[in-house]
Amino acid sequence: MAKRYWLMKSEPGAFSIDDLKRVKTALWDGVRNYQARNFMTQEMKLGDEVIFYHSNADPSAAVGVMVISGAAEPDPTQFDAEDSHYDPKATPGRPIWYGVRVKFKSKFARPVSLQEMRDHRALQKMVLLQKGSRLSIQPVTEKEFQIICELGSKKPRSAQNGKK
Repeated sequence: MAKRYWLMKSEPGAFSIDDLKRVKTALWDGVRNYQARNFMTQEMKLGDEVIFYHSNADPSAAVGVMVISGAAEPDPTQFDAEDSHYDPKATPGRPIWYGVRVKFKSKFARPVSLQEMRDHRALQKMVLLQKGSRLSIQPVTEKEFQIICELGSKKPRSAQNGKK
């Protein structure tokens, strides 16, 4: 199956691109949405690339790239009554929630803000930019992935040659 591309959101106060860079690999846990869980368990494959997106940040922005490095596995936070992601309906024999292992690949030279993505003509159909789209895990096309990576590697347009 061909490589796919994704966007995964995290609040930087909970887990940031810098946290992932420091630990190198992590279980993407705490996801409590069935569609997002199904992406992880049914569609994500080893080697898929992911835009790391800081949500509820100032500004919310794409900040780097990570790679799926491990298949979906039960999220241990669902079993921990002390954890904010605890689910009393989940048991080790019948887990409900899963996470995938992710590995740090790169941090962008600069964040690509949500507004910058909205302003980019080629990104208008991106799931992130659609009204009502709030999923923490979303598919992106290869072209969208490449555009965001390119934007993250450059200075903002207003800083390039003094042009706006």
